[in-house]
Amino acid sequence: MTTVLIVDDQPLQRYGFRMLLDSVSETEVVGEAAHGSEAVRKAAELRPDVVLMDVRMPGMDGIEATRRIVAAGDRSRVLVLTTFDIDEYVYAALRAGASGFLLKDARPEELLAGIRAVAAGDAVIAPALTRRLLHEFARLVPPGGTGSPEDPRLGALTDREREILVAIGRGWSNGEIATRFVLSESTVKTHVGRVLSKIGARDRIQAVIFAYDHGLARPHAG
Repeated sequence: MTTVLIVDDQPLQRYGFRMLLDSVSETEVVGEAAHGSEAVRKAAELRPDVVLMDVRMPGMDGIEATRRIVAAGDRSRVLVLTTFDIDEYVYAALRAGASGFLLKDARPEELLAGIRAVAAGDAVIAPALTRRLLHEFARLVPPGGTGSPEDPRLGALTDREREILVAIGRGWSNGEIATRFVLSESTVKTHVGRVLSKIGARDRIQAVIFAYDHGLARPHAG
């Protein structure tokens, strides 16, 4: 059973999400919040597996709420839901530590799959927006990245792990990485896990950010 906290300033939107999540046995809605500060308080109190987070809300917005929830170090993972296409708000939410984002018009099965994935520790990006997300990183991160090329976390990677990190930064799936490097998907999964551990990333999205920050990936590459 995956516990969920719904955060949205629109009562009807919260009701719709609750109706969907209550209709399946795998999820349990443990609470609702109408703004960011309430979300932070309830996340600390209820410790949900997943927080469904709206971005634009009065008062504390979803970005700051995400930052505070992640900084608290609890197990809760944040899945951003937005009516907007990829923009600086979603980019900032990912920077703040969100484990992914979907558009609010996603199909019910996509939302449920996203919740399962995030709860399991994976990252979720709306498929139609992945490439645009990478271009947004390219626009906002200067050539060469913002991180130090001498970052000791890079030095801890093997040559193969560095290749895997670059591939993650390009948005490749495990299947695509396996095909390109002639590896089994289970081997790729092991490599990905080691890369995330060594660079201190919670999930693949944070690894993408790391790769861009250190100039290892650009959207036009490969």
